[in-house]
Amino acid sequence: MIENNSLLASVVEHWHVWFVTVTLIVAAVIDGLQLKVPNWITYPMIVSGWIFSVAAFGVEGLGWSLLGTVIGLALLMPAYAIGGMGAGDVKLLAGVGAWVWGTVTFYAFCYSAIIGGVIAIGMVLYKRAWQKHSTQFVAIAAEIAAVRDPNQLSAIAAERKPRMFLLPYGIPIAIGTIWYFAVTGMLI
Repeated sequence: MIENNSLLASVVEHWHVWFVTVTLIVAAVIDGLQLKVPNWITYPMIVSGWIFSVAAFGVEGLGWSLLGTVIGLALLMPAYAIGGMGAGDVKLLAGVGAWVWGTVTFYAFCYSAIIGGVIAIGMVLYKRAWQKHSTQFVAIAAEIAAVRDPNQLSAIAAERKPRMFLLPYGIPIAIGTIWYFAVTGMLI
């Protein structure tokens, strides 16, 4: 019984991390099913993170929350700008930033990038399409180096999109962020 009380006390103390965790799980499931993270999840997540930060830490908390939001946006915006990711994924990481601020968001992004890479490689290996996708990867890298215009890169990516495996990136964001929470003891 004492262990249950300690766990409950820990969940209550870290409720905001659990809120983010549950929101990420819901977003990942929806993204996996629909290839889209809907605005009805991302916008309330961002705004409620700002409200939480003001309520818990005042104006300084709002500043840290806004900075976390900007960091979440900035980390994924380049991939979005060239057509490599959906806007919902970008806003989802911004929502993480609104709740847990900049440093945690940066590390959650790093863990998510590792998970995303592993999932992408697993998808390619499962489909036995390593040659096709390694050639596409080299072509995309060459386009980024040569074109440098995000609008043109986005148009090229949109043209290529029907021929590619799509990775619903809300899944790696959820797994990577929750993994970071667990590794750092933020959940308990």
